[in-house]
Amino acid sequence: MAQRRKRNRLDPYSNGDPLSAAVNKRDRSVMDMVRAALEHKQVMLAYQPIMQSAGGVAFHEGLIRVLDETGRIIPAREFINVIEETEMGRIVDCLALEKGMRALRRNPNLRLSINMSARSIGYGRWKQVLDRNLRTDPTLGERLILEITESSAMLVPELVISFMDELQTRGVCFALDDFGSGYTSFRYLRDFYFDMIKIDGQFVRGVSSNPDNQVLVRALVSIAQHFDMFTVAEFVENAEDANFLAQNGVDCLQGYYYGAPTVRPPWEAEEEKLQASA
Repeated sequence: MAQRRKRNRLDPYSNGDPLSAAVNKRDRSVMDMVRAALEHKQVMLAYQPIMQSAGGVAFHEGLIRVLDETGRIIPAREFINVIEETEMGRIVDCLALEKGMRALRRNPNLRLSINMSARSIGYGRWKQVLDRNLRTDPTLGERLILEITESSAMLVPELVISFMDELQTRGVCFALDDFGSGYTSFRYLRDFYFDMIKIDGQFVRGVSSNPDNQVLVRALVSIAQHFDMFTVAEFVENAEDANFLAQNGVDCLQGYYYGAPTVRPPWEAEEEKLQASA
């Protein structure tokens, strides 16, 4: 009996908790799906435009996608939290950067943001991809934006600060993603020197009719302006919210109101058209 009790303490799913068992099963399934996609190179970027409040495209964000066994395109939100702390998370960051750099090389007018985890800063392959591309074409750095979430940046703030100092001298910009979600100490915000912040979508959805979110958005914009940082509002889904954000000093807007992420961006469609007519 004592052995059985000891074994139960070591096995978090032996206590008969069906929710824990279901979560564990789901996470294993997600990891298997991502592992298979990586093995078969079924990974791609979907591109979403970030619009200037005054009009026109400011840049695009390259969002990682994988294909499952049925060929469905799976967005990062469905798997990134499960793999974030594993080596698969680092490999996904490497592939996102490789594909983003390739897009920048092929399209000299493109400016692109790519998501990364602070955990990838010390991952050899990721750093090699970045260094190789910047050596080959130093101008790529001037068109590359690296996005780091608040939660990731706060894992190793000193390392992130040092990394940013190094790469900003090579033209690379940095965006603090999910700003306002509650992780960043204002002391570190002062030290980070991010070039831009992306206001978390929970404050943006329905902001035109939500007085509480209006106060919070104005406060976040004020903080960004004080630290001389560009602002991007995420999850802009209607004209009313877009107008409120523009009128209250948000520099750029991103969301389905302007365009969903697509694996067939306009420049690739144009390339195909030119090749077909050649």
